[in-house]
Amino acid sequence: MISVSFIFFSFCSAIALLLTSYVVYHVIIAPRFNPLRKLAGPPLNGPLHNHMSPVLDPFRSPRTHAAYVEKYGRNVRIRGLGPWDERLLPLDPVSVAHVLKNSTIYEKPWQSRRLITSLIGCGMLAAEGHVHKRQRRVATPAFSIQNMRALVPLVFSKGEELKDKWMNMSQAVKEENVASEKQNSGQVEIDICHWISRATFDVIGLAGFDYNFNAIQNESDELFAAYKEMFEIAVSQGDAVRTVLGIYFPILNNLFPDERAKTVHRCQETIRRVAGKLVQQKKSRIIDEQKSGSAYTGKDLLSLLLKSNIATDLPPDQRISDEDILHNINTFMFAGSDTTSLALTWTFLLLAKHPDLQTRLRTELLSIVPTTPISRLSSEETESLHNTLQNLPFLNNVCRESLRLVPPVHSSLRVATQDDEIPVSYPVHLSDGTISEQKSISVSKGSFVHVPVEAFNLDKGMWGPNAWDFDPDRWDHLSEDVLSLPGLYSNLLTFSAGPRSCIGMRFSMIEMKTFLYILLTTFTFAETDKRIYKANVVLTRPYVSGQFKKGSQCPLIVTPLESIATS
Repeated sequence: MISVSFIFFSFCSAIALLLTSYVVYHVIIAPRFNPLRKLAGPPLNGPLHNHMSPVLDPFRSPRTHAAYVEKYGRNVRIRGLGPWDERLLPLDPVSVAHVLKNSTIYEKPWQSRRLITSLIGCGMLAAEGHVHKRQRRVATPAFSIQNMRALVPLVFSKGEELKDKWMNMSQAVKEENVASEKQNSGQVEIDICHWISRATFDVIGLAGFDYNFNAIQNESDELFAAYKEMFEIAVSQGDAVRTVLGIYFPILNNLFPDERAKTVHRCQETIRRVAGKLVQQKKSRIIDEQKSGSAYTGKDLLSLLLKSNIATDLPPDQRISDEDILHNINTFMFAGSDTTSLALTWTFLLLAKHPDLQTRLRTELLSIVPTTPISRLSSEETESLHNTLQNLPFLNNVCRESLRLVPPVHSSLRVATQDDEIPVSYPVHLSDGTISEQKSISVSKGSFVHVPVEAFNLDKGMWGPNAWDFDPDRWDHLSEDVLSLPGLYSNLLTFSAGPRSCIGMRFSMIEMKTFLYILLTTFTFAETDKRIYKANVVLTRPYVSGQFKKGSQCPLIVTPLESIATS
């Protein structure tokens, strides 16, 4: 008679054999047949060595990408997390355009989707295939030009509120200086990153679901605190090794949660309770208005999303659940506040580093200042002012140049869902040292493609020898190479390209230009003696040297123009 222990031992042995076979195949056997191994790429210093740090670190990545192009051509093989992870790093515009255009073949890998979903749910950032297509179809009407223009007065009002807050801070410093008989300049050191983030949270709260965080005035709102803590602390201050382990073994966060996991869980509970209630209240109001025969006039994205989702011309199988709507509100909060606030922060820092360009831009902006204060303009007059703002040539150049030089999203990752041939427009360097004139590169199912957003924006072969410099005037004489680059916005990959390009690009540009207009016509910005450096922590964030644990910071000296005029 066969004993229970023998059966158990045999079962465990079989499982161990299967796991061992799986590991051996994927780590040792399969990589040897990966067609990407035929491509040239940087050397490895050992079996566990990889190329992630030099490729992902924005302090090193521009030099790394330039060296790779020179040595290995424009389609490079790099090593990911282990021997099984051979990746394609395409620096050929035709190759990148193919990957971004064919979003059903090249999806975000499950690892990226699991990380995003664990934070903000399965909204448009994490969804793929028919789920993403359905969500995008429901959300697209909310981001129409007409609906975005309707939000312009809101953005102006929050820009004015931030301006007033900074003026009060300056006045307080001035009064302190008078009391202590110091120089009465009114200049104050302000963490631009922190304050603009609070302002963009306010904007997206009202524009997103008609909810006033009132973050410019204080940070006491529990929903604001939940979003802010999850986006800043849980994301940027988390342990990288533990985060990776949590992706591959999510049960770890349930059985042995670290401080990051506890923070995320606590914040998500608040978001589900407060934001979930807002979704249900808004949905009920829309349905009640429809029953009474009148149209609901809410202009926030949640209202527009809900109205689009229950529209009679939308087939029932194309509608999305209330949970998906909440996930997409979370997505709008993350993508609509963090990325825009960082883009503005980097722009102000660049202008502080180039005071001559700052003065030039301010002169252009002051030329359109109306005689009536912005706070007294009607909605129509505010929209008219914004239309004028949109067409200012040097403002356009500064925005494009800032978004080119420091894209908030440093890079992106895709995985091939099937075998594919990626077209090329440059000769392909092979691992045996030869150069091939082949027309495509073979990619096998499961291979990762690293889309280098920053590398394309800083490519000296495309943008010229001064590609790493802040030069807004370059946009007045672009080369044919630049004009052929893929990108949703001005031949840049900053807002991506193809079916998964940024749906909120128009809204982001409204915020960016409006805040630049209001703040630059009121203040001057100068550097402090603190060194600011870039770090790729989900997004490209500014940090003060030696103060990484304090989170993103970008302190600048802010001085009211009126103080300069009277000094």
